[in-house]
Amino acid sequence: MASSSYSNSPCAACKFLRRKCMPDCIFAPYFPPEEPQKFANVHKIFGASNVSKLLNEVQPHQREDAVNSLAYEAEARIKDPVYGCVGAISVLQRQVIRLQKELDATNADLIRYTCNEMTTLQDGRRIGEASSTFSHQSPSAYYYPSPWNNDPCAGDAGFHRGGGNHM
Repeated sequence: MASSSYSNSPCAACKFLRRKCMPDCIFAPYFPPEEPQKFANVHKIFGASNVSKLLNEVQPHQREDAVNSLAYEAEARIKDPVYGCVGAISVLQRQVIRLQKELDATNADLIRYTCNEMTTLQDGRRIGEASSTFSHQSPSAYYYPSPWNNDPCAGDAGFHRGGGNHM
């Protein structure tokens, strides 16, 4: 992968460690000379010896993923020495929970709106009587079945689309 790069210039690891980059260098394929900060961060957090041992223990097809994980964690540890990437994950999880609550509230508002519109239709009034915005539409044009509940207002209004004399 990096055979031509370390023949001309040592890999970022060997350059950082001030040693000669050998053709069988374990770091060369994963720490190219153009990315010196990547190895510097990994070395600062994990140490070159530990990274070398880890790469020798990991299957060759998994080494690139291992190095990418180490580099990500090292960068996160430099930014947040206590929590590292776990801190970033926690922030994202809290954001997902907040957005899920917001989505649930919006869906509840939509259900309430739909139920109010259907109750208005069930009472025999046209939508236009309640709101001038929809005055030119037929009552059946305002029933929107929701994907999360086939009949969100069944308990409140008992409105069912099609069949029977519900309107």
